[in-house]
Amino acid sequence: MNILIPGRHHLLTKFQWEYYYDLIHKNLEEDEDINNTAYKNNKNIQAKEGIDNIIFAITSANHANTRRNPLPLYMRAMMIEQFSEGLDVPAFLYPIDDVGALPGTKFAEYTLKKINNASDGRFNLTPQNTIVACSTEVLEMYEALGFAIAPTELSDRNTWTYRTGLPWEIVTEIAKSEGDWKKNKAFVEQAHPSTQKIWKKYDIGDNVKMLFADHMIGADGDITETRDYGVYVRQMDEIAEQKYNEVSPFIRPGRVGDIGCAVGSWIKFASEDPRLLESDFHGIEIARKLYDECQHRKERGDFVNPYVFFWKRNAVTGFAFEKGSMNTIHTSSLTHEIKSYGKEKSLEKFVYNRFDELAHGGVWINRDVVGPEDKDRTIVMKLNAHDGKNSTTNDADLERSHNALSELSTAARFKVFAKDFRHQEGYKLAYTIEKEDAESLLVQLRLEDACEFMSKKDYTDNWKSEMHEQFCFWSSSDWKNNLKQAGFNIHPASYTFRNEWIVKNRYEGKVELYTLQNGILRPFEYPISHMVMIAEKL
Repeated sequence: MNILIPGRHHLLTKFQWEYYYDLIHKNLEEDEDINNTAYKNNKNIQAKEGIDNIIFAITSANHANTRRNPLPLYMRAMMIEQFSEGLDVPAFLYPIDDVGALPGTKFAEYTLKKINNASDGRFNLTPQNTIVACSTEVLEMYEALGFAIAPTELSDRNTWTYRTGLPWEIVTEIAKSEGDWKKNKAFVEQAHPSTQKIWKKYDIGDNVKMLFADHMIGADGDITETRDYGVYVRQMDEIAEQKYNEVSPFIRPGRVGDIGCAVGSWIKFASEDPRLLESDFHGIEIARKLYDECQHRKERGDFVNPYVFFWKRNAVTGFAFEKGSMNTIHTSSLTHEIKSYGKEKSLEKFVYNRFDELAHGGVWINRDVVGPEDKDRTIVMKLNAHDGKNSTTNDADLERSHNALSELSTAARFKVFAKDFRHQEGYKLAYTIEKEDAESLLVQLRLEDACEFMSKKDYTDNWKSEMHEQFCFWSSSDWKNNLKQAGFNIHPASYTFRNEWIVKNRYEGKVELYTLQNGILRPFEYPISHMVMIAEKL
């Protein structure tokens, strides 16, 4: 007979060890399952045989450094290996990758098949040869497949009450505790010595507290849950070469880091640059799907330089690299997300951390969107009202799909934008309608808000995500002032620009800007929209 213990196994308890020990050493014929049925009365299992093996299925094995899965697989495996000592039966560990939400019993079936495959057929776990030890709702999948369930911590399945704390409850208690987590009462009294040893040795509690304190990153390590990553990756890849060529003259050889590296496209071009053949490249990515794709591309041989490394780290609230270790740090289309999903203090801390990470003579190259200098001035925006539908402009229930939004006129799309833009963050876009007819809509508003609309109006395939993002919060002068306060020198080659292709193909004929002077509308030039800021640590 086998005991199967499915779970993420980020923390193991003294209670669990004692429970498994009793289950292994007691006569199964005298014990009962989750339904208070004696194992000897379960015709599916042969209780007389006793327990021969204990099998840990480590789920979400491919995830780490997120609130839901803070520990990497190897740390969980070390902990389980030490935990199993003294149980007097062999313990086997099998990693189970996350495969998303599956219906019914599919995930349990996948887990059983994965174990069978990974063990080369040694463990074909069935209701006849295996008892599943589980106290969460996952047990219902295995029960539906006919397995007897050992309840471990669960005392009443009808009310889901427990006789002792669950391992994950201790993890969350550590995360939210004040002071030294190593002295946390639940950790000291309930965590198994194997857990305490590994957690203390690797300072796991520090990382757990950081992950739980970071409100920008989701439970599975993504900065936003509304982004279509398929669209996002294609957009990043399409302009990666252009972005690299714009900043490549400023790269300083040595240790080169790309924070928010997406799928590694910028690093791919950098690794092929003859000037950087002796350099090491470090890509930092927090979004799980993008990080996984980086690793996949490395395994596939997409990077000609063998010294390319990817790290799943949160550079927003902490350090991505050791202090004083980097010659070049590159960021692209990242800093606006920090402000959008966090707070201005988060961005200021990000700036200071990059300064600390650079070696003297190092450079931070930041390519991103930027706001206009006079962002608070009032302007008039003329919007095309005959380049699409207008019938749903006042419909608050308009479907925010790509097709529905793309069919709207520019004027109608502005009205949707005015309702949606940072609505969840509590922002109310102020504007007044000066004139409206079948041909156009004239609105008066702040220049910053006009620029936000122009920069987002065509991203209908990722509308919900774009509505959270601010592009125009800091002007070039604002950026320079904040960088200087952190200790940076601004390289004279830093520059701002306007994407003329976007102006020609997305603005002209759609949006016109004016100033109102003595009752007369005077044309106002489309503002700059992007910057390449070269910040040196001298």
